[in-house]
Amino acid sequence: MSEYRRYYIKGGTWFFTVNLRNRRSQLLTTQYQMLRNAIIKVKRDRPFEINAWVVLPEHMHCIWTLPEGDDDFSSRWREIKKQW
Repeated sequence: MSEYRRYYIKGGTWFFTVNLRNRRSQLLTTQYQMLRNAIIKVKRDRPFEINAWVVLPEHMHCIWTLPEGDDDFSSRWREIKKQW
């Protein structure tokens, strides 16, 4: 198992790449509205700024800035994935 080193910086700006397990899937582009709704809901409950977001058929890239004093991007991703 990989041992990732992550630096948690409160109020930091983060770049993410998220892949689908099935790299041949078109799910992100065919079900983007469900993804969008999940992001809106999580963003309402746990605010963060979206600096950029690119959705491709089987993966996405995004840049977020968290509120000052907050470094918990993991729980936001967990909620987005759970709701989507």
